[in-house]
Amino acid sequence: MWCVIIPTYNNAGTIREVITNVRQYTRDIIVVNDGCTDDTLSVLDGMDVTVASHARNRGKGQALKTGFEKAREAGFDCAITMDADGQHLASDIPAFVQAARQHPGSLVVGCRNLSAKNMPSANTFANKFSNFWFRLQTGIDLPDTQTGFRLYPLKRIGKKMWWMTSRYEAELELLIYAAWRGIRLIPVKTHVYYPPAQERVTHFRPVYDFARISLLNVVVCILAVIIGLPLRLIRLSCPDRS
Repeated sequence: MWCVIIPTYNNAGTIREVITNVRQYTRDIIVVNDGCTDDTLSVLDGMDVTVASHARNRGKGQALKTGFEKAREAGFDCAITMDADGQHLASDIPAFVQAARQHPGSLVVGCRNLSAKNMPSANTFANKFSNFWFRLQTGIDLPDTQTGFRLYPLKRIGKKMWWMTSRYEAELELLIYAAWRGIRLIPVKTHVYYPPAQERVTHFRPVYDFARISLLNVVVCILAVIIGLPLRLIRLSCPDRS
């Protein structure tokens, strides 16, 4: 059983369409209201989705934690995460489900075409930067470590995950954590839509958030030498462990 988790922070202009598109593939939708101050809750009212709310904005990482908890409570084995700004296309959902069926227990990662004409240059640079550090920290070459469009195996990632951050960097931490635990990462090609700048709502702060990601990479590199890579080697040599 799988569901879709959509964290949102002030995406009143796009959340209805995102949910409507997802409904073509599943009615099991969990929306995490991360302290929205716009009309998002009014839009969600009557849309027949499960809503979990934070009293204040706590960051995307914490929103994902809340969504995972709700999904587990409802008995779901897997959860597909999508952004609320409309950049992820619901038509790619079947590819995630198919990959999960072919590779049970794996974490399926959406991979965008980074050379697409509408791909913001800042996103391309940040992703290549992140991919380099991820390969160094885990020994795994993954095409797209920055996308939030993924399918998580809820039982394998565990209930009590320790994250160093609760914001955008948490998604990178999740990948590193999964790799160190020996969870297989399966990339699938996905499409992406970036509306004109005046229409798109984004809360990513290039300088501040890039600095946080850089600091996280430094810390994780140290932990990789001490904990991560040795742990991964042990799990690779003992595949029956989970």
